[in-house]
Amino acid sequence: MVGANLKAETMALMDKRTAMETEMNSIVQRLCNPGGPGLSGNLIDSEGFPREDIDIPMVRAERHRLAELRSEHSEITEKINVNIQILHSVRPTKDSGPEETSLSGQVASLSAPIQTSGFSVTSRAMDVDVVTSIPFAMVDEITESSPAAEDGLQLGDQVVKFGNVEGGENLLQRLAAEAQSNQGQAVSVQVMRQGAKVGLSVTPRIWQGRGLLGCHFRLV
Repeated sequence: MVGANLKAETMALMDKRTAMETEMNSIVQRLCNPGGPGLSGNLIDSEGFPREDIDIPMVRAERHRLAELRSEHSEITEKINVNIQILHSVRPTKDSGPEETSLSGQVASLSAPIQTSGFSVTSRAMDVDVVTSIPFAMVDEITESSPAAEDGLQLGDQVVKFGNVEGGENLLQRLAAEAQSNQGQAVSVQVMRQGAKVGLSVTPRIWQGRGLLGCHFRLV
């Protein structure tokens, strides 16, 4: 009975997490729309005045809500991880009753991959791997017939992963270094486009224009 209750609690937590991920994706999409302030962009103009092209109170409220969701998402994920480890410790034996055997079979359903909008969650025995697709940069300029354009990048794409770059410090420098070190080689790129995750293969290369990609990234 305890195991069944724990499974029900875990499923409820997964449903709650899925709803949170959907809300997080919606907030990120709104903040990172072309011309938007992004997740951490300045709310003042070059002269130090509040920007007139955005609703500053709304942006602050959305950023605050996103921070709350991220924190709660992490807590729920940890709780799910603990629950799944406990559930996977239940092993049917030849002396197990029908209820125990049934519970063990139901636990397998918690180990199936879960796909949500912009988020990929995979739960396995003793392991819950959560990849939260939060963009760190946006394509705010792209030249026609450039390597980036020909390989599928589009204006407004929100970059989640570019090769080995997935966030952290010195992002622009690391993006440039990643392109330089992979000249002539395909780089795996993941972007958010109109709320959906899109996977691309982009090959930095010499062309008639500047740089190896022909696009510009703006941090969000």
